[in-house]
Amino acid sequence: MGRLIKFIFFLIVLGTIGLIGYSYFGDLSSPNVEIIQPVPTDDS
Repeated sequence: MGRLIKFIFFLIVLGTIGLIGYSYFGDLSSPNVEIIQPVPTDDS
């Protein structure tokens, strides 16, 4: 039982380290690009 608790604790620590690393080094910003497209109108 003690080995299972140690393994779960290890996974939690590893996941936390991975989440912190991703938040620092992951590129989560969206590119700011202006897109202009004509909208067809139905002028009858």
